[in-house]
Amino acid sequence: MAVNTLFKPFTLGNLELSNRIVMAPMTRNFSPKGVPNQGVVDYYRRRAESGVGLIITEGTVVDHAAANGYPNVPYFHGEESLAGWKKVVDAVHAAGGKIAPQLWHVGNVRRLGTDPDGDVPGYGPMEKVKDGKVLVKGMTQQDIDDVVAAFAKAAKDAKDVGFDAIELHGAHGYLIDQFFWEGTNQREDQYGGSMENRGRFAVEIIKAVRAAVGADYPIIFRFSQWKQQDYTARLAPTPELLEQFLAPLADAGVDIFHCSQRRFWEPEFESSELNLAGWTRKITGKPCITVGSVGLDGEFLQFMVNTDKVAQTANIDGLLERLEADEFDLVAVGRALLVDPQWADKVREGRFEDIAPFSREALKTLV
Repeated sequence: MAVNTLFKPFTLGNLELSNRIVMAPMTRNFSPKGVPNQGVVDYYRRRAESGVGLIITEGTVVDHAAANGYPNVPYFHGEESLAGWKKVVDAVHAAGGKIAPQLWHVGNVRRLGTDPDGDVPGYGPMEKVKDGKVLVKGMTQQDIDDVVAAFAKAAKDAKDVGFDAIELHGAHGYLIDQFFWEGTNQREDQYGGSMENRGRFAVEIIKAVRAAVGADYPIIFRFSQWKQQDYTARLAPTPELLEQFLAPLADAGVDIFHCSQRRFWEPEFESSELNLAGWTRKITGKPCITVGSVGLDGEFLQFMVNTDKVAQTANIDGLLERLEADEFDLVAVGRALLVDPQWADKVREGRFEDIAPFSREALKTLV
């Protein structure tokens, strides 16, 4: 198929994108002491120079002692880290691109000993104690209020630094997502029990962010049905339950939903061929980003497990057909864009044979 539909402009309020291609957020661990350096600047600049419409950065941790769970991930707080992000923003804008940070709190994924706050346990909806040691601190109301405020502060800082939008990471088993699930959230207060109550934490964050950035600044919310701990899991196994989940988030102020699937081509429910982004758009009426192994000949996890396997370029006709049919509005490209910064230009020019294949080795460097 002709790729023209992928390169149509997209406008939402003040956010004007030159095309429908989004760089998906991917943790890279190349920011020593939480500070994005020149290598990170150049990494994002190259994608903007090569035609990506919107870059969503790797997860960046908000200003809370327990927010971080991995080495060398970038912070979104502190003078030095924000100055580093300002250089990234300026480079992307100079190249003609748009960019949003993904704001992140890992929650109970954090392990004791993780630098720089090694003795700080993870935070989560529920307490976890082993051998008399608190591994996960069950969040009090004050803890919840502090984290809500940290997300709002980070969003305001993003706007002040010059980012074009922000994304809240509500997917993949991290803190916001931990509140959504009955298995990880068995609280007996207003944050537990019903789906509405389990979504309250996210709603409070969205409302606080909206108050901090104003009415016209785009808020993207990423969510997933599947989890890193259980790829067959479904938070909302029916369209009716998905509507119960999404409606409060949309009402709270989400402008764009980023709908994470492992394979974008798979129908979300048996009753329709629509994928998760398609159903989300149908339910909420909001613009949606689809994602999930775009441009690969298989979903990315098999390339992580089978270290010798190389992902070849996949035909994207099915993706183009769904985009042309308005099933979703934007397309997030992850591993294919990680390994080849010129992916967008090569697709636009029809040079599919020139696209670099993805393998696990690509994760070791910032290309």
